[in-house]
Amino acid sequence: MRAIFVMIKCEMGQAYRVAREMADGIEELSEMHSVSGQYDLLGKFYLEADRDIGLFVVEKIQTVPGVKDTYTIQTFNAFSGAQG
Repeated sequence: MRAIFVMIKCEMGQAYRVAREMADGIEELSEMHSVSGQYDLLGKFYLEADRDIGLFVVEKIQTVPGVKDTYTIQTFNAFSGAQG
């Protein structure tokens, strides 16, 4: 599995409804955060290694009513602090 982050710009007044619809309907979604700035939401999605990222974003995210724009960030490695 690999993680991608997608920043989502929504139609005015639609961010919370879009976030809820994605949380309820997109099984690849791990976390959804409301954020400040140019975009309204930041979603973390886990995809199989051979999954087409562009097709996933176009078919699963951009088709949700109220989504106006997306910006996708592909990840390579995750790092965390020492445990214990």
